[in-house]
Amino acid sequence: MVPAALAQGTRTWEQSQFDELTKGTATGVAIESVGGLELAPGFKTLYGTPSTYIWGIAADGAGDLFVAAGAPARVYRITPDGTATIIFEPQELQVQAVTVGPGGVIYAGTAPDGKVYKIEHRRGGVGEGKTSSEKPDSAKGSEKSKDKSAEKDSDKDKDKDKEAAKPSLDPNWSATVYFAPGTKYIWDLVLDRAGNLYVATGDHGEIYKVTARGEHSLFFKSDETHIRTLALDGQENVIAGSDGSGLVYRISPAGEGFVLYSAPKKEITALALDHSGNIYAAAVGEKRAGPGGNAAGAAAMMAIGANAANATTPTPGLTVTPAPGATALTGPFAFPGGGANGGSDVYKIAPDGSPSRIWTSHEDIVYALAFDAHDRLLAGTGNRGHIFALTGEDEFSDLLKAPASQITGFAAAPGGALYASSSNLGKLFILGPAPETEGTYESDVFDAKIFSRWGRAEFRGEGNVELFARSGNVDNPDRNWSAWRKVDWNKGAETGIPPARYAQWKAVLHSGSAKPAVESVTLNYLSKNIAPEIDEVTVQVGTRYSPMPRASGLSIGADAAGSSFGGTSFGGSAFGGSTGAHFESPVPSSHDRDAIGVKWSAHDENDDQLVYSVYYRGDGETRWLLLKDNLSDKAYSFDASLLPDGGYTVKVMASDAPSHSPGEALMAERESRRFEVDTTPPRIENLTADVESGQIHVRFRAEDGFSPIKKAEFSVDAGEWKYVEPVGKISDAKVEEYDFKVEVGKDASAASEHVVVLRVYDRYENLGAAKALVKSK
Repeated sequence: MVPAALAQGTRTWEQSQFDELTKGTATGVAIESVGGLELAPGFKTLYGTPSTYIWGIAADGAGDLFVAAGAPARVYRITPDGTATIIFEPQELQVQAVTVGPGGVIYAGTAPDGKVYKIEHRRGGVGEGKTSSEKPDSAKGSEKSKDKSAEKDSDKDKDKDKEAAKPSLDPNWSATVYFAPGTKYIWDLVLDRAGNLYVATGDHGEIYKVTARGEHSLFFKSDETHIRTLALDGQENVIAGSDGSGLVYRISPAGEGFVLYSAPKKEITALALDHSGNIYAAAVGEKRAGPGGNAAGAAAMMAIGANAANATTPTPGLTVTPAPGATALTGPFAFPGGGANGGSDVYKIAPDGSPSRIWTSHEDIVYALAFDAHDRLLAGTGNRGHIFALTGEDEFSDLLKAPASQITGFAAAPGGALYASSSNLGKLFILGPAPETEGTYESDVFDAKIFSRWGRAEFRGEGNVELFARSGNVDNPDRNWSAWRKVDWNKGAETGIPPARYAQWKAVLHSGSAKPAVESVTLNYLSKNIAPEIDEVTVQVGTRYSPMPRASGLSIGADAAGSSFGGTSFGGSAFGGSTGAHFESPVPSSHDRDAIGVKWSAHDENDDQLVYSVYYRGDGETRWLLLKDNLSDKAYSFDASLLPDGGYTVKVMASDAPSHSPGEALMAERESRRFEVDTTPPRIENLTADVESGQIHVRFRAEDGFSPIKKAEFSVDAGEWKYVEPVGKISDAKVEEYDFKVEVGKDASAASEHVVVLRVYDRYENLGAAKALVKSK
């Protein structure tokens, strides 16, 4: 049995770069921007809220988490063990911000019709306020639902357990309006060490200060529409980010503002400060001229709230309908200004005020920034729900993807961990501080294009890493691929997977004394050789193709020694063995009636290098004669005079021999359409010319050895050329007779002699000419 020929040597499929690895599926595995894989921080779900949106979170010293949510609007209290209660349900549509004050007092900001509520725990009895003495309709409805559930049959115990697991309204918390600035939006809250509360508002771009005694005043008035986010530096300066012009302000305790940075993007969505005094700001959205974008953004926020008021369960992919006059927004979650357009940037503002961009993404929108226990800057993003660790300028790790669309907030958790919140769905997670004990990464599916044998796997990395591989002949691994097979990469063992068109690898990283890491994985394979294909062969008589400029090291395709005919070939060895995936420049051509140009297109599924031979055969002949061989180009021109007049066919043969061992090459051939070569001019015979009664009578015969006579023209005494018909009127034969008379003017008739010049063309524009001298009698 003769083994199947195989394509050009052994090939490799290597994955090590970030762009390659992000196409796979990582579970508990982080992907480094410089390439490679490592274990991600531990990430587990703490609690899933009934609310669709979580806008902000804050933690107290005991590790209890307070959550500002919308759809429905609530403040949740969640303990480190995941026990949740509702401590506040406002009349407003959203609880937008939350922070924890001295003594465990909670401050919550709402939107629209922005108010700041003070939420306090009642340690003795039930206090006043909506959340204690009077339960809202939603809570009453929940109790009624429980009563009805208790009356159902025993076969619905599972549903009753699910209902009982929902958070209840805690009557030991009371809420009062602490501050009502009269603005539509409360975007953010921050407390200084003295207990002063700073309130970022929208609609007028103002920051208010509320003292520990409840005295409030306008702290800072910007010329922006929204102050979106707040932070405090080590000198108790307020750092603020705006929406509209993307400004980062530093505002002194006295309320004196200074613009630290005007970002290229329109909206600052998050701020974070490190121990060295560097300020990090996330920005989104493209700047537009005029103030209309801000008002439209606020109207869009109201539209979100209107939808949220009608939502009682988490709604992935919620469609937002803008209010009248608002700009339509894309995606399920939006801030003022529609920040989802144009991706995100993160900027670093040094203590001396110098800014720099450290990270950018065209796909991810940054909603939250925070530092983890390892002093890495984390960015929570949407709308893919990724968390990134930013470690340097354009250096980062794609840590994980949450089971939600947006990561919206971070807060400190016990033991050096972080709480993380999400929207669409509204969930809470615990991130780190230790890495996962095990992580799995599955590569994307590799298509070898052709049925292939799979050889050894090459691995670069360290630590306890298991490597697996599998193969199949459909692009979906769930459709009857081979089972995962463990590869002993330490010994350079073969994958052992069946020959097939598609393959995939998987790495399982285990924590241990050595940090597990994957730098690169390479699979070796050998594809079954497939013969090249010639798609088309065209012949143009009267066309000469011109060589194209070549990059250094590429052959221009000079004539090969020993060819039967001289000529010019080109098209580029760079393209000669290419598949349709490679770019091929058009071949320049020019009109040259003395040339014949042959051009062809060909491809090879193995992407082998191809070499070509060009043959010709005349009508009635059986033997193909070589015109040119050893061509790496896809065009060839030669002089038409090298072929006698007649009909011909050209054949192009393609071989993948340069990519294979002797005896294993495959060939293909294709013939052109029949074409005709005629380089011999027609003859003018039996020419006579006489003067008769003032007229010149001309007779002649035009004859061509191959093609019909196309037309004849005459000129008398260097006059203009005039067309003349043959005797039979239709010019369609190789031999045509002409007989015509020409009137001679009075002046001309007096002349003693006249010169008649004739020219005749055949179908291929070959020209034959003759003249006659006519003397008057």
